[in-house]
Amino acid sequence: MSFASFSDFIAMGTHGPYVWSCYAISLAVLGLNVALPMFARRRYLQDEARRLRREESQ
Repeated sequence: MSFASFSDFIAMGTHGPYVWSCYAISLAVLGLNVALPMFARRRYLQDEARRLRREESQ
């Protein structure tokens, strides 16, 4: 499949909004699959540090 211009490539033969929204949703899901575990790990480590400090003070 070849396109005459970059704007034709973006339009994808009138299917552009569907194609590019699918790419955007896929990238968002992949980004969340990376970011959410990182945030959960950070929160877990903070909770454990807080728990250890609390146990040491008793």
